[in-house]
Amino acid sequence: MPDHLSPRLAAIVDALPLRPGMRVLEIGCGPGAAAREIARRIGGGHVLAIDRSAAAIALARQACRAELAAGHMSLRQVAIEALALAPDEAPYDIALAVRVGALDGRHPAAGRKALPRIAAALVPGGRLFIDGGSPLREISLAAWRPGGEGTGNRASAGTP
Repeated sequence: MPDHLSPRLAAIVDALPLRPGMRVLEIGCGPGAAAREIARRIGGGHVLAIDRSAAAIALARQACRAELAAGHMSLRQVAIEALALAPDEAPYDIALAVRVGALDGRHPAAGRKALPRIAAALVPGGRLFIDGGSPLREISLAAWRPGGEGTGNRASAGTP
């Protein structure tokens, strides 16, 4: 495992169901350590790394220069509850969020706004993983997809 990942992040990336060529959305990318490793593992795929913090995106832009230049990664400063794909942007296969308050239960109102945005950014059947399991847990997006359950039955963010 490359030395730029902490043991905790390495375990999280190891637990993801990554495969070559896939498209991955990383929510709350910080300086981009996990995004770089994911880009390396998916080969010709693509990572969209987002963070609400301009400072985090600036750090990631510096740390991920090679991945950005190769077209294997893109960065966007946006809060997950405001994310919208560009009209010509292909959806993502999986999403990952580590220490994101909107998704781990610390900010449930933001989570209620974020989950439909994540579902819309993923392919049908796309999966959302957050930290807090062993080392990850999956959050169901079924209620936020076409044909999902009614709004009264939707689980709150942070509830698998």
